[in-house]
Amino acid sequence: MIREATPADLYAIENIANRAFSPFVAEIGRKPAPMIADFAALIDKGLVEVSVSTNGVKAYCVSYPKAAGWHIENLAVLPELVGNGEGRALIADAETRAAAQGFETVDLYTNVAMEGAINFYKRLGYTELYRQEEDGFERVYFKKKLL
Repeated sequence: MIREATPADLYAIENIANRAFSPFVAEIGRKPAPMIADFAALIDKGLVEVSVSTNGVKAYCVSYPKAAGWHIENLAVLPELVGNGEGRALIADAETRAAAQGFETVDLYTNVAMEGAINFYKRLGYTELYRQEEDGFERVYFKKKLL
């Protein structure tokens, strides 16, 4: 089940971010942006969706309207559940919400060190646009046309 995150989900979301992104700290040279994100503020703004089961939060996605398209800021899945479709379901949910609000594109980025994420987004139909340093991170930018 996918639903909007509540303040009660904060600890679980922070835990998922830390577990999902901590393996990249050494390669990137510092904590990836999701590990220092202000999830409490994002939840308060209604920008976080979570995938949940009876065992709790399994994954989350931060997305929102940005400029002329929909932007996926952050996606993470509990490491032991990667490959089970949780991320794919959250991306599909974000794309559905974007299309329902009249957006024709979804954009996102990931770090160049996260090859698994790069390949994942390509498999979902996202086109790599460019690579650029931003905020001290080497990022890969993607876009997908919805309509």
